[in-house]
Amino acid sequence: MDENAIHQWLIQCFGPVQGEAAWAQFSQLPNEVRDQILSQGAQGLPKPEEVQSLIKAFSAGGLNTTGDVERTIEKGPVNTDLAKSIASSTIASDGAESTVTAEEAQTAREAISASGLWLDAISDFNPASGEMQVLTRDGWLENTIAAWAQFSAPVVQSMNDALSAVFTERFGDSFESQVSGMFAGPVPIPIPDNLKDPGTLMKLLGNTSFSMQLGQAAGKLAKEIRGSFDQGIALQSNPAGALIPQNIYEYAQSLELDVHEVMSFLALREQTYARLYASVPWLMPRFEALIGKYARGITIDLDAMEDQLRDATDMNPESIAGAVNLTNVGASDTPEQREALHSLADLLALVEGWVDCVVWRAGMAHIPHIEQLREMIRRERAVGGPAEQTFESLIGLELRPKRLREASQIWEQLTAEGGQELRDSKWSHPDLLPSLPSDSTSANGTEGLDQYPSESTGSSDTSSNGPSKIDWDAELSKLLNDDHNDDHNDKPDKD
Repeated sequence: MDENAIHQWLIQCFGPVQGEAAWAQFSQLPNEVRDQILSQGAQGLPKPEEVQSLIKAFSAGGLNTTGDVERTIEKGPVNTDLAKSIASSTIASDGAESTVTAEEAQTAREAISASGLWLDAISDFNPASGEMQVLTRDGWLENTIAAWAQFSAPVVQSMNDALSAVFTERFGDSFESQVSGMFAGPVPIPIPDNLKDPGTLMKLLGNTSFSMQLGQAAGKLAKEIRGSFDQGIALQSNPAGALIPQNIYEYAQSLELDVHEVMSFLALREQTYARLYASVPWLMPRFEALIGKYARGITIDLDAMEDQLRDATDMNPESIAGAVNLTNVGASDTPEQREALHSLADLLALVEGWVDCVVWRAGMAHIPHIEQLREMIRRERAVGGPAEQTFESLIGLELRPKRLREASQIWEQLTAEGGQELRDSKWSHPDLLPSLPSDSTSANGTEGLDQYPSESTGSSDTSSNGPSKIDWDAELSKLLNDDHNDDHNDKPDKD
């Protein structure tokens, strides 16, 4: 590749004015640097649109100049503005509706109203304050991105502190005026004065990398999410929850079920979560405390991290975001972490098991395919979607219950023994919660009660490529066929 090609590429990336300025700076680079860039060829350069996307994201994230670095680090371990900018771009490029249509809003509000009445009859928990929202994908992002950042902050902070400490130990108080190896190969790269402190550089790298990954994951998750409590935790400031009609319509279409029925089922789930979290004030702080306990045990494999940095060759958000990944840099499980993960998994299972139990009792007389929908949700939560797995790789925590079925059966048993009063009273204090059996073997001798296990750390039967694929169309067809064969259910499928 000759210098004319580089000149043209800079103009395409930055425009005629800034492109010429960049060309002038390129011309002043040492011969070794220019030769290395030219030797890569056109295929070694990112596409102009990737550069423009990255510049736009960094500008929105407040990273326009080197003077922004300290302010960015002072704001905390996650750059929420940067994450939001990248997520918004992902949502916009994926066919998202800019507004909720009148038909979608009406269908959602009818489902919300009806499901609230159903819940009144079978739970002692009062409705959450406020009204459930009906949101676009972008609206969901706006309402939840800050909570995602806060939820993950303890883990990211521990990771950044570890990176900073290890690099400071290896490089001393400051880098020399140039660094070679990590990004430049054999050619030294000049380091700005305010980034010569290895700790500052690593904090910025960790902050930026995680924020970009969070933005990527949130943007993808916005297409999959159907309610604000879909991950089993409270993420938005509105305690009454929210529905995303565009995603619910697409979900109903994929299942070939009536959208009003699917909307009613999902509105019922959302309101059930909302009532639980509104009535149990210690629940979210408990989740946060367990995550903090996990975060304190994080350690970093420096050699693995340097390998990741060396592989960050593409200038696009997804590639750069992969440069620092908690899974890839060797976070190890300490006894404290294992205890925290176990407690977190059990608490999440108890939350989702209670919701599963209550939704079943509230909706069984009103939603014809509730058993099929309930089973599909269970399987989806057990396996997790691509966006869920991406987020989990960021903080090293699985936000999916491994023992949902066991927990649901416990809540059913409590309801049968003492009614809804006994069942719901167990949430009055953490010490009163029922315990899941220590042995994962169920009464009938099967391993666990989730037949579709999620990817778990240290599992010998889970491949490195993640959990097995589930053919959802085939599973739904089987479920619906079972429904036809049930002598107690004479309701036909809806077109």
